[in-house]
Amino acid sequence: MARQEQQEINAGSMADIAFLLLIFFLVTTTMDVDSGMARVLPPMPEENQKLNEETKIKERNIFIVLINKSDRLLVNGKDMDIKDLRAKAKEFIENPHYLEDLPELDYKPILVANPRYVPDGNEPKKIPHKHFEKRFPDGFPVSKGIISLQNDRGTSYKRYIEVQNELVAAYNELRTELSMREFGKSFAQLLDQADVDAIRVAIPQKISEAEPKNIGGK
Repeated sequence: MARQEQQEINAGSMADIAFLLLIFFLVTTTMDVDSGMARVLPPMPEENQKLNEETKIKERNIFIVLINKSDRLLVNGKDMDIKDLRAKAKEFIENPHYLEDLPELDYKPILVANPRYVPDGNEPKKIPHKHFEKRFPDGFPVSKGIISLQNDRGTSYKRYIEVQNELVAAYNELRTELSMREFGKSFAQLLDQADVDAIRVAIPQKISEAEPKNIGGK
């Protein structure tokens, strides 16, 4: 009886198939890009600038948060417990009582993207948000405040993240509070992109993160 030969699977084209599948998944897969958190650096003073009245006024717009090498927290040169940082940051950003030692408020219209805008068209790129335009005809008070986060080279990573999270949470809470007042829902629940953008413009997140340096401290 003749021995039946075992048939072999032709794998010659497997590499081509795998390559085509790889291209397919690369083309069709959506990859989320983490754009990070907004950061705005405070303006640098001009060379040989004198400490005049105008300079003193600008100092009110900067909230300096410093973490030394021992992880101690200093806010505008004074010791502060991290549990008090969020509330203090919110007060600085909002300046609800219009205090002269807290940031200036710039009354301006809240502008959002114009859905009818096209390049080289007649429509403006941004238009006033209808709700804010009606509620605040003289402009919404947008804070000029900037939070400057600084740390020592010896600051622990854990402590730095804790402080950063409290500062970001301050902005998020203020945005939610404004969203509840104006739209009756939290900032995270807003579905209309124009409303989301309006809240972000009304309460811009401005956190300046400086390069670590040798500050010292105990």
